[in-house]
Amino acid sequence: MNLVRLLAIGTWLHVKQLSRSPLEIATSVLIPLVQATLAVYLFRASPQPQALLGAAVGAGLMGVWSSVLFGSGGAIQRHRWEGTLEVLMLAPRRPALVILPFTIATAVTGTYSMVATLLWGRLLYGIRLSFADPLGFVAAVPVCILSLGMFGLLLASTFVLMRNANALANTLEYPIWLLSGMLIPITALPGWTGPLAAVLPTTWGSRAVRAAATGGEVWGPLVVCLAISLACLALGALTLSYVERRARAAATLDLA
Repeated sequence: MNLVRLLAIGTWLHVKQLSRSPLEIATSVLIPLVQATLAVYLFRASPQPQALLGAAVGAGLMGVWSSVLFGSGGAIQRHRWEGTLEVLMLAPRRPALVILPFTIATAVTGTYSMVATLLWGRLLYGIRLSFADPLGFVAAVPVCILSLGMFGLLLASTFVLMRNANALANTLEYPIWLLSGMLIPITALPGWTGPLAAVLPTTWGSRAVRAAATGGEVWGPLVVCLAISLACLALGALTLSYVERRARAAATLDLA
């Protein structure tokens, strides 16, 4: 219960911090709508009746991924700039338990992207929100968001060690959503990308969400997504402990 309370309070506090940032609010509000608009114009000529709904769902997933990627790293950088990162790393808890609420919070706030893109598509472009498996969609979206939060923990470890890790985040945004098939089917990519896509939880999460919206197998990919996410959580915890020790030894936690 103490662990659940720690994660819940940490997530809630970070959600409140994100809601006070004009930059975070503007980015979270505008980018998903732009992505949804571009996706609709890309797929509106498709003869498949569910193509536009799949485009709206894919744009929403892209927004959640962007929120997790930049929000998690941004939280680490912000604490470094404010001089509180050292205090977080000295907390009497494992580093993963301190950082995990950041990544979960960014994933939770990223749910706005999914809601916004679906409503934007419905109100502006008349997309019918007729999901092939409504129950599967309700189950797949939270699992996919949680998996992104766990994957974000693994990525956040680089921000603890590297002061210029924002450059790494900038290079990961588009490759990951391409490899995950959030908007473009993986079958349209070169064959050598298949093994890379198979180890990403975002691939299976987005596959489950899109299948629930447009038709297809939902629960199998969802189970695989959850299993890979738990592996990311364990690997992220180990990596973060190692990186935290390295950062202490190299004295790279602060900006001095």
